[in-house]
Amino acid sequence: MMRACIVIGAGDATGGAIARRFAREGFAVGLVRRTADKLAPLVAAIEREGGRAIPYAGDARKEEEMKRIFDAMERDVGPIEVAVFNIGANVPCSILEETPRKYIKIWELACLSGFFMGREAARRMTARGEGTILFTGATASIRGSAHFAAFAGAKHGLRALAQSMARELWPKNVHVAHIIIDGAIDTAFIRDTFPERYATKDRQGILDPDSIADAYWRIHTQSRDAWTFEMDLRPWIETW
Repeated sequence: MMRACIVIGAGDATGGAIARRFAREGFAVGLVRRTADKLAPLVAAIEREGGRAIPYAGDARKEEEMKRIFDAMERDVGPIEVAVFNIGANVPCSILEETPRKYIKIWELACLSGFFMGREAARRMTARGEGTILFTGATASIRGSAHFAAFAGAKHGLRALAQSMARELWPKNVHVAHIIIDGAIDTAFIRDTFPERYATKDRQGILDPDSIADAYWRIHTQSRDAWTFEMDLRPWIETW
């Protein structure tokens, strides 16, 4: 059986780059999105590079679906050594217009699903006495900006979940870390919506998904005597 890594929220940018990075290191990578068809280009890219990728369709907000996917990957591929949670849900809205339905949905996507993923990974890793669980955070994890009350609430919650898990699981040799992505990422959304910011790409003014993925890999390979819990990544141009 191959070493296995699972990426919950294996999108076209950060999640995809993380999956490709671990695949290049010899991991079989499980890719999870709600729609399996959207995973086809990433699967093809990993396979072209000589890696192995296994697509899974599932809603991370559903407890039974997370359990099903983890069970399937461990049965068909091998023990999951690394689990990455990379779901966003960054939807701006004035607090004057926010609805309970949307607020709850954002919390389910960016926080509750992190709990389901983290618990399933932790149960398996603690039984084996090793593993890495990585949570993708955002600026909203530490600062509630105007018009982002729902997203900030969810991301603050995810950060607290990661802190609690780290304090419980580090002694069990399971490395839990939270990575704050503070800045614009090189995506089609940034290119089309914020062209002035995207124009700074040539000066390394926006985050390259491959650079983010390198940081995730480095955290996974750290010696236990110098583990990172929280790392923040931002381009030099970012005001903070």
